[in-house]
Amino acid sequence: MAVSISVVLLLFVLAVLFLRNGGLKISHALVCLLLGFYLAGTSIAPTINSGLTATADIVSSLRP
Repeated sequence: MAVSISVVLLLFVLAVLFLRNGGLKISHALVCLLLGFYLAGTSIAPTINSGLTATADIVSSLRP
Protein backbone atom coordinates (compact mmCIF):
# COMPACT_ATOMS: atom_id res chain seq x y z
CA MET A 1 0.00 0.00 0.00
CA ALA A 2 2.84 2.43 0.76
CA VAL A 3 4.28 2.01 -2.72
CA SER A 4 0.97 2.71 -4.45
CA ILE A 5 0.35 5.81 -2.31
CA SER A 6 3.77 7.23 -3.14
CA VAL A 7 3.21 6.52 -6.84
CA VAL A 8 -0.17 8.27 -6.66
CA LEU A 9 1.40 11.28 -4.97
CA LEU A 10 4.22 11.43 -7.50
CA LEU A 11 1.81 11.24 -10.44
CA PHE A 12 -0.47 13.83 -8.84
CA VAL A 13 2.43 16.27 -8.42
CA LEU A 14 3.50 15.68 -12.03
CA ALA A 15 -0.05 16.23 -13.31
CA VAL A 16 -0.35 19.50 -11.37
CA LEU A 17 2.99 20.69 -12.70
CA PHE A 18 2.02 19.82 -16.26
CA LEU A 19 -1.30 21.62 -15.97
CA ARG A 20 0.30 24.71 -14.44
CA ASN A 21 2.82 24.75 -17.26
CA GLY A 22 -0.01 25.64 -19.62
CA GLY A 23 0.36 22.96 -22.24
CA LEU A 24 -0.96 19.45 -21.89
CA LYS A 25 1.02 17.30 -24.30
CA ILE A 26 0.75 13.58 -25.08
CA SER A 27 3.27 12.69 -22.37
CA HIS A 28 1.34 14.82 -19.90
CA ALA A 29 -1.90 13.12 -20.83
CA LEU A 30 -0.28 9.72 -20.23
CA VAL A 31 0.77 10.80 -16.72
CA CYS A 32 -2.80 11.94 -16.01
CA LEU A 33 -4.12 8.64 -17.33
CA LEU A 34 -1.76 6.68 -15.08
CA LEU A 35 -2.83 8.85 -12.14
CA GLY A 36 -6.44 7.88 -12.81
CA PHE A 37 -5.63 4.19 -12.93
CA TYR A 38 -3.66 4.32 -9.69
CA LEU A 39 -6.40 6.34 -7.96
CA ALA A 40 -8.96 3.74 -9.04
CA GLY A 41 -7.01 1.11 -7.13
CA THR A 42 -6.78 3.05 -3.87
CA SER A 43 -9.22 3.31 -0.99
CA ILE A 44 -10.31 6.78 -2.09
CA ALA A 45 -11.94 5.45 -5.30
CA PRO A 46 -15.44 4.99 -3.78
CA THR A 47 -15.35 8.54 -2.43
CA ILE A 48 -14.39 9.93 -5.83
CA ASN A 49 -17.10 7.85 -7.50
CA SER A 50 -19.83 9.00 -5.12
CA GLY A 51 -18.70 12.62 -5.43
CA LEU A 52 -18.84 12.47 -9.22
CA THR A 53 -22.25 10.76 -9.10
CA ALA A 54 -23.62 13.44 -6.77
CA THR A 55 -22.26 16.19 -9.00
CA ALA A 56 -23.79 14.58 -12.08
CA ASP A 57 -27.16 14.31 -10.27
CA ILE A 58 -27.06 17.99 -9.32
CA VAL A 59 -26.14 19.08 -12.85
CA SER A 60 -28.82 16.89 -14.42
CA SER A 61 -31.51 18.29 -12.11
CA LEU A 62 -30.82 21.90 -13.14
CA ARG A 63 -33.39 23.50 -15.42
CA PRO A 64 -32.32 26.26 -17.82
